[in-house]
Amino acid sequence: MRKILLLLLILISYNTMAQNKHPMKVAMVSIFVADPAKAFKYYTEVLGFEEVMFMPEHYIAIVKSPLVPNGVNILLEPTEPGGIEIARQYKKKLYEMGIPVMSFSAEDIALTVEELKAKGVKFKKEPEKTDFGYEAVFDDDNGNYIQLIQID
Repeated sequence: MRKILLLLLILISYNTMAQNKHPMKVAMVSIFVADPAKAFKYYTEVLGFEEVMFMPEHYIAIVKSPLVPNGVNILLEPTEPGGIEIARQYKKKLYEMGIPVMSFSAEDIALTVEELKAKGVKFKKEPEKTDFGYEAVFDDDNGNYIQLIQID
């Protein structure tokens, strides 16, 4: 039910945005991580994202999908050192509750899961048929769960 509600919200938001004279698109989103350098290595070497910007001395790590050259960037937002306490709590609680912080899509979820497992990725939820396609959930090795979806 929660997933259907999320898809409905996205469709309503998209429809509303299309009515604006000057519509916007998503440029960047954040995922909270304790160590941006560690997360950067994982997101690029294991998950296959590309570097947009990496300045470890300034705790800045930004990646993007190689499939969408002008797509959404992901800021690997540090919670340490000196991060915002509420961000650490938010991240910790979502993880404890098993709630994914973001969704990535795959053309063939079974093959993507197989490839990621071969690289050591730990899955909390194996691919499963849903109302909208297929879904799996994996641990990003940085204290986050990520939903992997394949929409039919």
